[in-house]
Amino acid sequence: MKEQGILRGIAIRDAQRAPMQARQEAEVTVEQGITEDYRGSGLRQVTFISVEQWQETMKELDVDLPWHTRRANLLIDGIDLPDTVGEQIRIGDCLFTIYGETDPCQRMDELQAGLRRALQPDLRGGVWGKVVEGGTLRVGASVQVIP
Repeated sequence: MKEQGILRGIAIRDAQRAPMQARQEAEVTVEQGITEDYRGSGLRQVTFISVEQWQETMKELDVDLPWHTRRANLLIDGIDLPDTVGEQIRIGDCLFTIYGETDPCQRMDELQAGLRRALQPDLRGGVWGKVVEGGTLRVGASVQVIP
């Protein structure tokens, strides 16, 4: 398992079905997840997708869409996200526990025909987790898997 990576992107939405908004940094708390994100206080506080898995998906569909079309919060480069379920991930001063796969929903096909199916193999749709330690996330921060 690759245990070191880089945070390449942060995205939030302020309401259900609202467009994703890219950020260079975001505040994270145990209570709220990403503080400006609509879903931050729910069970699935933060969602993660990998650069590598998104690129595979785009290649399969032969399209080039922004990563946040997936509607994930964090874009991680260099980490095999399927291997992180049950582990913790540290990004800067924030710590997350990864609990499971983020299942692609029908909204994906509303955004791009075939996207839902293309995200299903190998946890390409990403993973979700909860905040253990809050702080500030910044694009470019190091990402470390803590087994």
